Amino acid sequence: MKRATKGLAVLGSTGSIGTQTLEIVRAFPNDFRIVGLAAHRSLGLLESQVREFSPSLVSCQGTREEKAHLLSNGCEECDMTTMVRDPNVDMVVTATVGDVALGPTFAAIEEGKTVAVANKETVVMAGEMVTAHARLHDVPLLPLDSEPNAIWQCLRGEDKEVSRLIITASGGAFRKKPLNELAKVTADQALNHPTWKMGAKITVDSATMINKAFEVIEAHWLFEVPWENIEVVIHPQSVIHSMVEFVDGSVKAQLSPPDMRLPIQYALFYPDRVYNESIRKFDPVATGALTFEPWEEERYPCFDLALSIAKRGGTWPAALCGADEAAVEGFLAGHIGFLEIGPVIQDALAEHQNIEEPSLEDAISAANWAREQVSALMGG
Repeated sequence: MKRATKGLAVLGSTGSIGTQTLEIVRAFPNDFRIVGLAAHRSLGLLESQVREFSPSLVSCQGTREEKAHLLSNGCEECDMTTMVRDPNVDMVVTATVGDVALGPTFAAIEEGKTVAVANKETVVMAGEMVTAHARLHDVPLLPLDSEPNAIWQCLRGEDKEVSRLIITASGGAFRKKPLNELAKVTADQALNHPTWKMGAKITVDSATMINKAFEVIEAHWLFEVPWENIEVVIHPQSVIHSMVEFVDGSVKAQLSPPDMRLPIQYALFYPDRVYNESIRKFDPVATGALTFEPWEEERYPCFDLALSIAKRGGTWPAALCGADEAAVEGFLAGHIGFLEIGPVIQDALAEHQNIEEPSLEDAISAANWAREQVSALMGG
């Protein structure tokens, strides 16, 4: 039976997840049509995407002069919230960094659009709000990130008798680095991830393991699993993307070579599975041994810090996201060292005034406040 063509709005189309989403669209031109593309300032790449996919709507930053050539391709400029509300959009892919997708995500849910979530901050900052909003409007939130996507795949067809979620972690760029050398590591070294090719922010977050804390937070809200039933284990090969243990002791795992196009494709085509010759398949013999290593608390102090802050609820998780974003920017710019990321976040949030039942605006304000606090601490 022929599948209906889905209209997509891709927020963050020039980033790592956005460009790989468009690779899937390129491979299946009869299944998708690009209605809207949104980017920040990568106008050259955005223009090439506009020429190829002919969206009717585009959103980007820049001066009128900088955007003139882009808009000459026949698309209309709008903000992301307007874009996701367009009646031709069936699915919204949130592949941005930071909180810019938060408002558009809520707008998409209100319009009944399926939301494919790659933007961790949306669920970390407002997990309770966004999941409740999705339930209220009967809108599915489909996780694109490899670990929550793997959990989602393992839960498919199962009931809710889950006893444990086991989220895997590669260990990041410094898994084997002697602890006494971490203070000297550079931004270039932090960006050299052993198994994944990702954007700068998420790659640094993978080195500190704040990224893994964010995935625990995602899993807690998306799958309604208690904090104490979510574990993290080091798996250097990044082939097992997560596991689910059920009450009878059975464990299901999702395995595949580290390639974000597979979880992206799974979400875009859900509930169907389709063959894509460009996605590398799992070869157990060629892959060899799959190993696990114990968690080292002393190597990843930011993980416990982030989780302890997020579990406080209210606007704490939003403030955490804002502080982390600014601290990573400071590290990449050379303003602070790698081991200062966690202490800067902790110091910046020391004066946070929590709001127990925040609105969307409260969450965004908390993130902005935290960014300013971190910037002030770094002398910005």
